[in-house]
Order: sequence, then structure tokens, then C-alpha cells
Amino acid sequence: MRSVTNILPRFKGAVLDIGCGGMPYRNLVLESNQVESYTGLDLQQALAYNGMPPDLTWDGQQMPVEDNSFDCALSTEVLEHVQNPGPFLAETYRVLKPGGIYYFTVPFIWPLHEVPHDAYRYTPFSIRQIMQNAGFTVVDLEPLGGWNASMGQMLALWIRRSIRNVWLKKMISILAMPMIWWLAKSDQLPVRFQEGQMITGLWGVVQKPASA
Repeated sequence: MRSVTNILPRFKGAVLDIGCGGMPYRNLVLESNQVESYTGLDLQQALAYNGMPPDLTWDGQQMPVEDNSFDCALSTEVLEHVQNPGPFLAETYRVLKPGGIYYFTVPFIWPLHEVPHDAYRYTPFSIRQIMQNAGFTVVDLEPLGGWNASMGQMLALWIRRSIRNVWLKKMISILAMPMIWWLAKSDQLPVRFQEGQMITGLWGVVQKPASA
């Protein structure tokens, strides 16, 4: 949520939310004075979220949208589920106007989810390469969390998802909560991606060239 809020000033015009799910960011995006419209797009067979169907559905091959239709696009925690990211990003590139931006987030530390549709965990180097291969210019690529956030996230996930005994889970949660809180508050984002660095995930902004 924090990275989405921080990127909002860059959103303008028509915004396409690719892999929108229950469209949790619709209201937030529409609060921006520069945004004129929001369209949620998801797969025809995507899971239903809170009974809210997307504005548009697609078959995963071609988006039902004309070329150069949107000023901005976003995908939050979506790319790790895309088995073949090349065609997906080519379609994203196609529907963006020249100069349009695409904002995305991907996890690095996260359990298997939506099995068997959980395909990748991206490093900063692999995500930069696939974006450039699709024709985008990488504007920003930043970590969502560093060492402390990674440790806190793993501890919280272990308690919530691994411990089955309800009483034991409650007791360990009470004991661990101060540590989890401290880890989250004391986390420092790495200033560069280097050997031995840990990250929770990535957010980025790429741009379709203005001359495209």
C-alpha cells in the first residue's frame, strides 16, 4: 500500500489495473486529481474477490483494448503468476500510450500461493531484463523491505501459517509481537542491490518511450 500511495502523483489520465482482483486500489487511484478513469482487468477464469467482477476480462493472450488506450497501468503482485511474461508485457506495452508508465510490485519472500499458478520470484536483475526486453525504459526499481522487514515477515508468516495448535499460536503471537513490531519499524531499505542483500520484494516504474 505504501508504494502505491507514493506513486499516485505520477498517475494521470486513464489508468488500467491489470490483474485487478477485487480492485482494492480503485478508490485510491481515483482520488488523484490527475486521474480521469480507472479500469480493472483480470483473467476470465480469475478467482472472484468479494463478489466484485472486473470491468474487463481477457483470455491471457490479448487484452480487449485498442492500441495506445491508457496513460498508466499497474499490476500489484501479479507478475509472479504469469507463466510467460514476454507476451503479457508486450500486451501491456501495446495498450499504453507513448510515454505511458507501468507500475508493478512483485514479492521475493512469500509462501507458495494460488497453487499451481505461482510461477516466479524475481530478482532486481531479472525483472529489469524482462522489462527492457519488452521495450520499456526502467525508471525506478526499488526494494519493498530490507533485512529486518524480511525477518519480521518470515516470523509472522511462520506463526500464522505453520503453527496449527490454536493455543500455541496465540501464545507465540503474544511473545513475538514486540519483536515483529520492532523489526518492521527499524527496517532500513538497501540503497543498492548487492551480494548478500535480502529483500521482501520489489516495486518499479517503467515507461513506454514517447516516440513509440
